[in-house]
Amino acid sequence: MSKIFVLDTKKRPLDPIHSAQARQLLRNRKAGVFRRFPFTIILKESHLELPISALRLKIDPGAKFTGIALVNDVTGEVVNAFELKHRGFAIRDSLTSRRQLRRSRRARITRYRKPRFQNRPRPEGWLAPSLQSRVENIKTWVDKLRRLAPIQAISQELVRFDMQLIRNRNIQGNEYQQGTLAGYETREYLLEKWGRECAYCGAKDVPFQIEHILSRAKGGSNSITNLTLSCEKCNTKKGTKALKEFLKKDSIRLERILSQAKRPLADAAAVNTTRFTLLNALKETGLPVETGSGGLTKFNRSQQILEKTHWIDAACVGKSTPILNIKGVKPLLIIANGHGTRQSCRTDKYGFPNRHCSRTKFHFGFQTGDIVKAVVKTGKKVGGHIGRIATRVTGSFNISTRNGLVQGISYKACKTIHKKDGYGYSS
Repeated sequence: MSKIFVLDTKKRPLDPIHSAQARQLLRNRKAGVFRRFPFTIILKESHLELPISALRLKIDPGAKFTGIALVNDVTGEVVNAFELKHRGFAIRDSLTSRRQLRRSRRARITRYRKPRFQNRPRPEGWLAPSLQSRVENIKTWVDKLRRLAPIQAISQELVRFDMQLIRNRNIQGNEYQQGTLAGYETREYLLEKWGRECAYCGAKDVPFQIEHILSRAKGGSNSITNLTLSCEKCNTKKGTKALKEFLKKDSIRLERILSQAKRPLADAAAVNTTRFTLLNALKETGLPVETGSGGLTKFNRSQQILEKTHWIDAACVGKSTPILNIKGVKPLLIIANGHGTRQSCRTDKYGFPNRHCSRTKFHFGFQTGDIVKAVVKTGKKVGGHIGRIATRVTGSFNISTRNGLVQGISYKACKTIHKKDGYGYSS
C-alpha cells in the first residue's frame, strides 16, 4: 500500500513506512506532521542506525496527466504513486483569449498601442508556455520527492511512440524493439489516435484489429496514415472494398475517417516536443537517468497483466522494471492550479474592464488557495469543513469542500493545514 514519508531530525529522508507505524509514532509523540500532501512525518529523535533502501523515481509524461511512481528495484514494491494533472491546455486557451481581445482592441478606431514585431527574440530552447508548464510541474515534483524519499535513480518514458519503428518494421537497434514489441508500438499509437474505438461502427471495449484504410490488394501501404482500428465484424465486412464504397451511406463518418487519418496525434506532439527538455532537466539532478519508449512500457505492463492507469504506466517505464508489487497502492491525484493571475482588473467578453481585482493576497493570515479546517460551533453551518478557501477583506471566507461550496465562514473558525503551493490534491 502507499507508504508514509519519514524525515529525521535534520530533515533527511528515511525509508517510507506503513501508515500504521506512522499513526503509532504520532500517537506516542515520537514524530510530528511535517507535510499534509503528500503526507510526511518528521521524527523528534535522531536514529542514525536506521537502514535506508534506494528508490527509483519513474515518470510517464503525458499531455494531460503525468504518472509518477516510487519503486524499490530490489523488492519490486511500489512505495508510493502520484498522478499529476497539467494545465497546459488551459494556458493555451487563456493565451488565445488574450490574443483575440488585444486584436479586437487594435481593430477599433480608438487610441491603441501599435503591435510590436521583432523586438522579443526567443532564446534557444524556448518552449510555448503551455508546454513549458508541463516541464516545470514535473521538475517541481521531482525536487519535492527527492527531499522526502531516498531517491537514487530516475526512469523517464522518453518517447510515447517510436516513430521510426512504426514507419520501418525492419529497423535495427535495441533488442526490445525487435519481434513481439514492434507490434505494441503501432497498436498503442493507433489506440490513442482513434480514441480506442472502431473507426467504422464506434464499438468500444471489444478486441480490435489493425485495418488498412486502402487495402493492400488495391495498392495500400503499411504507412501509419493508412492504418486504423476496426472490430472483427467491420473488418470482415469491409474486406478489400474502397472506403468510399463501404461508407457510401454514412458520409459524415467517411469525412471524419479521412481527416483523422492525416491528422497528427496532438497529445503525442506535445510530449515529443518537451521530452528532451525534460530529460536534460532530470540529468541536472545528478542522478542516473534511464529512458524507454511507450511501447516498452505497454509491453512490461501486459507481461505482468496490470490494468492501464497513469501511475501503473509510470511504474512499468524502462528496462529496469522488476516484478511489481502494487497491492493496496492508492495514488495521490495532484492538480496544477497555478498561482492566480496578474490582471489589474477583470474584463468582460469584449475586453473592457468591468470590475476591480484586489492586489492584496493575504487576509487575516490566510491566502486564497490555502487548505484549511474550519470548526463551526454555532449557526446554520455547524460542523467541520475541510477544503480550499477563497479569502475576502471582510474576513468571511468561502470553502470548497468535497460536498460543495460552504459560504460565509469566519476566519476565526479556520485553521491552516496546508499552505497554498499552486496545486490541488485528491486521494
